[in-house]
Amino acid sequence: MATGNWRVQVRRKTRYVAETFRRRKDGEEWALEMERNIDRNGSSKPRVIRNVRTFGDLIDLHDEDMREVGKPPRRSKAAVMASLKTELGSVKLPALNRERLIEFGRKRASAGAATLSIDLSFIRTIITHAAAVHGIEVSAEEARLARVALSLLNLVGKSKMEEAYRSRLY
Repeated sequence: MATGNWRVQVRRKTRYVAETFRRRKDGEEWALEMERNIDRNGSSKPRVIRNVRTFGDLIDLHDEDMREVGKPPRRSKAAVMASLKTELGSVKLPALNRERLIEFGRKRASAGAATLSIDLSFIRTIITHAAAVHGIEVSAEEARLARVALSLLNLVGKSKMEEAYRSRLY
């Protein structure tokens, strides 16, 4: 008996996944996405994005994805991500803008220019990952602009030891 639904099956690289859709176009788009996922990370399971609302959700999503592909964060990255989750985890995605990141940078500046630089790098990586892999609408440009502003305020930079080493070379 015909239901008017479209059954879509993807078989690729020994993986199989299927889903039912009301519209053919939705099914075709889903199939393309599944093929890309399988090609990109070998996972045939559909990515079900739970309600991602905060930066903490993005951190969790990044962590899960990295573990799924066999690259769990090592001790340093895990510590930085835990710190970021504590400081910025409750910030809603629309509020994760340049101003909010500059405010975070000013508060975190006492940890040192190199430490803040590392924090901002991880923030941008997590945001870029969410936008590129999951299509979540969040702008990495805001993080880039915050880094520029904090750099102009001399709050972001290299470690003192690295600066001393480089000054001896030239």
